Amino acid sequence: MSIRYLIWAGLALIALPLVGLGLWLATLPATPVAVASSAVPQTEVDAMLAALKPPKRARPLVAVVGLNDATETTDYLMPTGILRRADIADVVMLSTEPGPVKLYPALTVEADATIEAFDARHPKGADYVIVPAMSRDDNPAVMAWLRKQAEHGAVIIAICAGAKVAAAAGLLDDRRATTHWYYLGDLLKHHPSIRYVANRRMVVDRGVATTTGITASMPMMLALVEAIAGRDKAQTVARDLGLERWDARHDSGAFRLTRPFAAIALGNRLAVWRQDRFVIALEPGMDEVSLALVADAWSRTYRSRVGLFAASSAAVTTRGGVRLLPDRVTAARSGERLRFAANMRPAKALDEALQAIGARYGQATAHMVAMQLEYPRPGAGS
Repeated sequence: MSIRYLIWAGLALIALPLVGLGLWLATLPATPVAVASSAVPQTEVDAMLAALKPPKRARPLVAVVGLNDATETTDYLMPTGILRRADIADVVMLSTEPGPVKLYPALTVEADATIEAFDARHPKGADYVIVPAMSRDDNPAVMAWLRKQAEHGAVIIAICAGAKVAAAAGLLDDRRATTHWYYLGDLLKHHPSIRYVANRRMVVDRGVATTTGITASMPMMLALVEAIAGRDKAQTVARDLGLERWDARHDSGAFRLTRPFAAIALGNRLAVWRQDRFVIALEPGMDEVSLALVADAWSRTYRSRVGLFAASSAAVTTRGGVRLLPDRVTAARSGERLRFAANMRPAKALDEALQAIGARYGQATAHMVAMQLEYPRPGAGS
């Protein structure tokens, strides 16, 4: 076999995937189809709030469940942080097994208890169960536990692709629902009885709530606060989060896989020589909601990762009582320090993170990150 033949064969092996990739990119739309989102009818709002009323206790018990090996960062931390700062429910962070919960795309936390320990302490179950996106939709322990909690009368709230977990447990059969735009097709393919509801950030049907993308857990939790403690309390918490509007309206057509999105993601991923590592100092009392949003956003550029550093390996407790673990134990940072104001309001923290991402990597990357978060970015057009 001649060397020339080997060279041509090698070039062909390289060229064919590139051609296939180019053809695939060409099939994607150039832009999403955005339209102005309309207000949600008050009758629909009232029905949703009524469906979210506490089913058991005057002061509800909320369980946030996660897999130890991979649970979405913001899905797990934002509901916990918002509900704890509202102080209208007892919130417990759970894991399937003993040990730390590794979040993705960033951060590691210590759960409050395992699902087994929770069941032993609360045999009648929770009032609400928050289900984040997880690395596995069909974890047997999670599916069995969710079914049991639903049987005990808990309201199940699936955040983002957590809808796939709830669906795998059989809790979305013949129900109205939504989910993150990227996983919608897969969800409906495997669970065709689900009735998809477009243009809503949250949908509630017979004891099961679902939301659109990652940032939708913020309005979802505010709706839950309102259902439990009233509109005034929800408005107070919204101001603390830095939100002016937080209803269920949404423009589903503005979020989809497009040619620019795919091209930027692939280009950033392939630029291995331009990858950045950012670090944030782990400090007591820091706002876990703001931290989750900032770390999540910067870790979705496909050009950067975010880690926490501290002088000790011990867990550090945040404003909302979340116990965070450092990624590196060192007295000095080992990487570029990411600007993070520990007490910045979450909505502002996310907006500033996206602005900084745009300044460093370009607005196309910032837009791609906002699309992943399914965030209707103010002033950026969706």
